[in-house]
Amino acid sequence: MRLQCEVEVLSRLLPTCGLRGRGRAARALLSLGRPPGAAGAGIYLMVCTARDRGGARYKVQQNVERLFTRFVEEGKATVRLREPAVDLCLSKANVINLKTFLSAVRLAHQGNDTGVLPLSPLVPAKNSDVEKPKTKMIITSRRDYPLTKSFPFSLEHLQTSYCKLARIDSRVLCLRRLRKLDLSHNHIKQLPATLGDLVCLQELDLHDNHLEAFSGALCSSGLQKSLQLLDLSQNQIQALPLEFCQLRGLVQLRLDDNALLRLPCRIGQLSRLRFLSAARNKLPFLPWDFRNLSLENLDLFGNPFEQPNPLVPNIQLKIPLTLLECAARATVNHRIPYGCHLLPSHLCRDLEVAKTCRCGSACLSSFIQITVTMNLHHVAHTVVLVDNMGGTDAPVLCYFCSLHCYSQFLDRHLQSH
Repeated sequence: MRLQCEVEVLSRLLPTCGLRGRGRAARALLSLGRPPGAAGAGIYLMVCTARDRGGARYKVQQNVERLFTRFVEEGKATVRLREPAVDLCLSKANVINLKTFLSAVRLAHQGNDTGVLPLSPLVPAKNSDVEKPKTKMIITSRRDYPLTKSFPFSLEHLQTSYCKLARIDSRVLCLRRLRKLDLSHNHIKQLPATLGDLVCLQELDLHDNHLEAFSGALCSSGLQKSLQLLDLSQNQIQALPLEFCQLRGLVQLRLDDNALLRLPCRIGQLSRLRFLSAARNKLPFLPWDFRNLSLENLDLFGNPFEQPNPLVPNIQLKIPLTLLECAARATVNHRIPYGCHLLPSHLCRDLEVAKTCRCGSACLSSFIQITVTMNLHHVAHTVVLVDNMGGTDAPVLCYFCSLHCYSQFLDRHLQSH
């Protein structure tokens, strides 16, 4: 059996008062087998590198002192040998292949079932076996999709488009070095939570799939800091979760050709966002927090925006205010710390989506709501026309915490018109 990974050989006989002398791990081909032409010989591990393609051999049977597998899910492990007293430190290995390889080493050490072990002849490695690891793979048809082979653990860019995938391959979720993942033009309906374990992922393209949701768990994962480009266009998404605004690293977001009825109410928290496209959805208006964006390019063409009418308010105001409303407003206005260890989770969620009046005060469930017109050039340098009439205005939700605030706005509005 053979395993491609990085291997570092460390001697345990160095003086304890000196440095351990860690060298840099080298790309290697690690083989488990018998020397060619020696059927009765013992089983050996052979490490072949670009500098030593002939390889160094280490006996396995009754010679493995310990296997360190704490970080095997990260593609790392250590094989400690008795004679010579060395540690073979493995890293950047395919997780599935590494687990299989370690199981085979354990059986070879015990001397059991040697007849069924997946042994390979210990021959010098080819240049292609120990050359620079593959970092990019592009697959654009189902017939080219690997069904029996593993993906190289070293991949940083993987594209599997037009492969009719109904779900994300679990082997892909083990590629912890991925920076760009393109799964466009497939039949994917749901995203696994483990996708968030790809903490290096910067670009995720899910264009033209069958997605109906983007889970809040992904937004609370390691993607918060790493993800910069997200393409969810041409899916069936109706709403994005509140946690979506935790993806603070987003620079480019494409949501075209979905069934979006609203955008996240805290979308203004995406302070690094520069390119936003949500054309051909079902947006009737934009959230008030949309005004806090600072974009370079914005495309909202083809949405059925409602005609703003500040004179027809949606009054949800309760007078006098309930005790819950008063407490919630005070908590947000005075920035009083709260959390699920202090309050029920549903109250925490309500506080997170509290509305903000034009006066700056918060309101929870007691408010007056209207839509006002906003020129999209206030938030974006380049704006694609909203409609065929050449307009760049869109309706934005506006909230008032009291009749006083609403009447003040109404007076100014009537005077200006």
